[in-house]
Amino acid sequence: MATSPMNIQMVDLKTQYQKLQGEIDAAVIEVIRSGAFINGPAVRSFQANMEAYLGAKQVIPCANGTDALQIALMAAGLKPGDEVILPAFTYVATAEVIALLGLKPVMADVDPHTFNITPEIVAQSITPRTKAIVPVNLFGQSCDLEPIMALAEKHGLWVIEDNAQAIGADYTFADGHTQKTGTIGHIGCTSFYPSKNLGAFGDGGALYTNDEKLGQKLQMIANHGQVKRYYHDMIGVNSRLDSIQAAILDIKLKHLDQYAEARQQAAAYYDAAFAEVAELATPARDPKSTHVFHQYTLKVAGGKRDALQAHLQEQGIPNMIYYPVPLHHQEAYKGAMANPDVQLPVTEALCGEVISLPMHTELDEAALSHITKAVKSFFGA
Repeated sequence: MATSPMNIQMVDLKTQYQKLQGEIDAAVIEVIRSGAFINGPAVRSFQANMEAYLGAKQVIPCANGTDALQIALMAAGLKPGDEVILPAFTYVATAEVIALLGLKPVMADVDPHTFNITPEIVAQSITPRTKAIVPVNLFGQSCDLEPIMALAEKHGLWVIEDNAQAIGADYTFADGHTQKTGTIGHIGCTSFYPSKNLGAFGDGGALYTNDEKLGQKLQMIANHGQVKRYYHDMIGVNSRLDSIQAAILDIKLKHLDQYAEARQQAAAYYDAAFAEVAELATPARDPKSTHVFHQYTLKVAGGKRDALQAHLQEQGIPNMIYYPVPLHHQEAYKGAMANPDVQLPVTEALCGEVISLPMHTELDEAALSHITKAVKSFFGA
């Protein structure tokens, strides 16, 4: 593999840290000196600030985004065999927790432009056994959640938003008001994995809800099913965000909107550079949602995606394919699915077409120019 003359990263967390180093180091040292490593003041501060930022009545920090999804499904009180609709074009964690709880994943297709599940697809996937929908706000923008919520109300279904990739995005309702993604469904779930838009320096996650009684139940489940120590009212799990991670996240939360703007500027640069390349489709923007660009994902026409990836690797340009194998083709889920014979043509096509380019808060014009020239040179542009 050739070495790029520039040290371009898929995600540059080191430079991001250096800009906040004084604040972060001081916050971490304060936690260490306090000795309050679990459920300390730093966790409560971050929780309150997240609630204010999101406009959510309750935020429940937990250990990671996968735990958040599992706790949400446990709180919904679903029974083994109940069906849960989710997109097949997403990370495995969304399906994993469904199957772990003995529920039946119903794999659904996605829109070919936004890569998100649509209300029409959800409607076609509902059966008498359906009990929940898990829309994934993929790559940084919202699903069309208002009609999905209307479908859920009509059929008496739970909506659990997988918001791990779109924290900070805004969804606009028909009446013009906006809400942060993750606060529209009955429960929102997010991950603070380091490479996420709001990333910790280790694992972390959170749930959020506007239903106070439901929030109390989520908190109980995350804490061994107890409110009072040693008195367990329900079966729960042990899932906590530690104080050091909370302190770091509390600092980075103040910069989240600025981070989104930096990602949007990088995406606009990519868009302009690739506008005349016929074989490339740049990311679609849903007019109902802002896009915070957890990933910048191109579609490559003509069966050239893998060759483009090889070209970029030769040029030392990092890239990723999210996701090379759709969930309904994964060996682990062939016996777990409610619809094992389903054909999902859009998802299957996307898995052979998509490629994601470097996307983070520290991309400057020199790096963007270098990346785009490398891509365009493959197409002779």
